[in-house]
Amino acid sequence: MTVMEGLLLRRARGAVVKVDSTALARMLEYRQEGENQDEAGGVLLGRHIVGCRDVVVDEVTCPMPGDLRMLTAFHRDRERHQQVIDERWRDSQGTCLYLGEWHTHPEPYPMPSLVDVVDWCRRLRQDQFHGESLFFIIVGIREVCIWEGFRDSLELVQLRPVG
Repeated sequence: MTVMEGLLLRRARGAVVKVDSTALARMLEYRQEGENQDEAGGVLLGRHIVGCRDVVVDEVTCPMPGDLRMLTAFHRDRERHQQVIDERWRDSQGTCLYLGEWHTHPEPYPMPSLVDVVDWCRRLRQDQFHGESLFFIIVGIREVCIWEGFRDSLELVQLRPVG
């Protein structure tokens, strides 16, 4: 699948998640292809499709002032990204929702670090969100990998492309 098409992945418990081409392109702008390029990240915004369990990631936030960016770590400024989440939710009359997090890794085929897994489980326990799960994207140098995490069990499942 090309950037122009976005990503379409099979969810862990059925249905699909689509990452819109615009959101994917924004994340790919921050790939750590050069030496000494710091990690980047933000939140995933989108919608749950009425009448089924499909989810669409329409937009992502990108690094903002106040975010802490290092070669092997990214910590987002909670307040600034939350302002965007709240604004999109209001403007959409409650249909644009917080769906999860994304960040980059300086490796071709990214896997979550222990720090990532601990952070994702904390978000599943503590963050307020609609539905049973959140999505976590890591943008590597060659691949973009996506995990779905479940609120009830804290299980993290790597998603695979449809087809």
